[in-house]
Amino acid sequence: MPVAVMMVVMMMFTVVMMMVFVLTFVMMLVLAIVVMVVMMLTVVMMVMLMLIVRMLHLIQVFCFHDCMFLKFFRKQKYDTPDATWLQNCVQKNLSCEPKSTAMQKVRAKKNLGQHFLTNQGIAARIANGFTPSAPNVILEIGPGMGILTRHLLNRPGADVRVVEIDHESVCYLMAEMPELNGRIIEGDFLKLDLQALFAKPISVAGNFPYNISSQILFKILENRQMIPEMVGMFQKEVAERVASAPGSKVYGILSVLLQAYYNIDYLFTVNECEFDPPPKVKSGVIRLTRNNVEHLPCDEELFTKVVKTSFNQRRKTLSNSLKPILQDRRCDLPVFRQRPEQLSVSEFVELTNIIDGLLKN
Repeated sequence: MPVAVMMVVMMMFTVVMMMVFVLTFVMMLVLAIVVMVVMMLTVVMMVMLMLIVRMLHLIQVFCFHDCMFLKFFRKQKYDTPDATWLQNCVQKNLSCEPKSTAMQKVRAKKNLGQHFLTNQGIAARIANGFTPSAPNVILEIGPGMGILTRHLLNRPGADVRVVEIDHESVCYLMAEMPELNGRIIEGDFLKLDLQALFAKPISVAGNFPYNISSQILFKILENRQMIPEMVGMFQKEVAERVASAPGSKVYGILSVLLQAYYNIDYLFTVNECEFDPPPKVKSGVIRLTRNNVEHLPCDEELFTKVVKTSFNQRRKTLSNSLKPILQDRRCDLPVFRQRPEQLSVSEFVELTNIIDGLLKN
């Protein structure tokens, strides 16, 4: 009898434990389903929030750029410009219908590297930075809201043109500065054919976007016969590099290539607080004035290649950094034991002639 009772008790205990186990499993399953539902709802809400933010952004773009189709159409023109279209832009700018009687300030766009100068005194100093021999035709790159443009227009005898990629800025300038009518080129300076647009040499000015400052300088260098003088504002580090002398830690490719054809003056430094929005670094204003060098006394294409290759490994001596050009050729001249930042422009010319001779042997 006790054995039978014990067996019944054990069976009941086993049944209860199984029920507890099943109940626990069901509760965990329900909890897992609840967690998955909550996660899915969270993802859906995040997606919806992103869509709402995107819609608000598109609405904002629509308000500032008339319509997305026109914006897309204009972008195609930037991507595939030709001289005829750019000349038409000079004569007749793309239509800009003001949204209200009083124009609002232009939004600074991060993708365009826009930091608008706000100090009139600094703008005046930039405009007055040209030498008396500078060409009267002045092309300003990226005028924004025209703070520098007004001072350029006040220069005696100045014939000011501006090139601006931002359509909102173009509309602002057309509304606020009617004297620029027919003088605004809406497009990308880096894609302009300057010889097709201008019949004679020009001066260049601007508060240049940091993100394309080096490209602007190379564009000026390529068109050095058209641009005898430039006064512009760059990131302070770039301005110092361009104006630096041999032996400086910042002396580099831009320093040598530009100083080969231009005399360079570092004019002054501009603090971050003089811009809206303020950049994270200081700016520097420099002046490039064409020197008397028409052609270097060496192979100019090889000269550029030697300079760029040398500074690609600036910490190495020239015998090592120039191996991609020299390959297996050796030279024991003292110059090859120096580092690239130690050489002046004339010494790079001499080095180019030495290498040219080695390559021809």
